[in-house]
Amino acid sequence: MTKYLVRHYISADFFAEKIVDESDIDTEKNNLKHNSIPDGSFSFIMVERSEKLIRTTYEIYDESINNSSKERASNKWY
Repeated sequence: MTKYLVRHYISADFFAEKIVDESDIDTEKNNLKHNSIPDGSFSFIMVERSEKLIRTTYEIYDESINNSSKERASNKWY
């Protein structure tokens, strides 16, 4: 039986949260220092019902190394 890989391209809104020590931010100057941009040390929480489907594709699933010559299909672009 043939297997297919179905891939959904989705956009969504997220919260990025992290608990930091007082020494990690400057509250007087409103400076978050190295915490001003979220990275892998933050927890990411998706806002409920904020997801939007952008595009869906499917292709024959092959467990071997990615082969760029595989034919892909897409249902729509939004």
